[in-house]
Amino acid sequence: MTTMTILEAVRSALAHEMRRDETVMVLGEDVGRLGGVFRATAGLIDEFGGDRVVDMPIAEGAIVGAALGLALSGLRPVAELQFLGFGAQAFHQITQQVARYRYRSQGRFAPALTIRAPFGGGVRTPEMHSDALEALYAHTPGLKVVAPATPGDAKGLLLAAIRDDDPVMVLEPLKGYRLVKGEVPDGEHLVDLGHIRLARQGTHVTLVAWSSAVQLCERAARELEAEGISAAVVDLRSIVPLDVEGLVEAVVATGRCVVVHEAPLTSGFGAEVVSTVQEEAFYDLEAPIVRVTAPDTPYPVPGVEEFFLPDVDRVKRAVRRTVGVAE
Repeated sequence: MTTMTILEAVRSALAHEMRRDETVMVLGEDVGRLGGVFRATAGLIDEFGGDRVVDMPIAEGAIVGAALGLALSGLRPVAELQFLGFGAQAFHQITQQVARYRYRSQGRFAPALTIRAPFGGGVRTPEMHSDALEALYAHTPGLKVVAPATPGDAKGLLLAAIRDDDPVMVLEPLKGYRLVKGEVPDGEHLVDLGHIRLARQGTHVTLVAWSSAVQLCERAARELEAEGISAAVVDLRSIVPLDVEGLVEAVVATGRCVVVHEAPLTSGFGAEVVSTVQEEAFYDLEAPIVRVTAPDTPYPVPGVEEFFLPDVDRVKRAVRRTVGVAE
């Protein structure tokens, strides 16, 4: 085990897989000589050369379109979008080309490509950098979508994504890149797609989150413990495929559920979680499921983002309401 940040875990995973498999390559804006805007690919061009670490123009559609062509030729490209918000410039390629290619070719071609992109708030970025748009991609048949919250999962899910024969989007927590540290297994470390992680045990309520919202829920759970409220925390890890069995089991164990995410309320992926739980565990619920999310407004200017994002106090208030504790 080595203690790493999420950013270091991503870099470690890329280097490990490129050494293991010569068909793995990296492409994106500034991924080569600069080493990526966050330095996630730092040093890779020195070790693997410019044929496998390719600097691309500022054109997200070209990055993803090129990755698709490379995948269809037999390579396993890892395309980096500097921010998920800029995925809009590649939305046609991702949703109408990459995601549909296996279906369109009747299984003849499997585009084994990975798209990495950081997202989420808390670091005061300019407009269109922090938007949490995971629901858009979860709504696209043919794509797998994962959102790690820990360094260990950042490495394990990325390795699993690169080896998957279907296209996978790996959405990395921007706030957690350098702030979140944890133990990461050295060498080979795979985390299967489609399995939740029980981040914290609890008996009164189950908090469900992914990406940076997991650490938020863990902080809220620690503070609630002082009030006599025991909160479990579930890290979805994999949005598509969703671990329905694991999710339902975790909610049934407490009978109460609060879903927390950074995206706006309406049609956020939390709505899918709520629908799934009430369909599968309605008679085991002791209270209505509550969501803690951003409001239905555009992402604000950096100076006021703390009023937009979910925080510990909002999570605690939702939990108290769910368990029937008066404010």
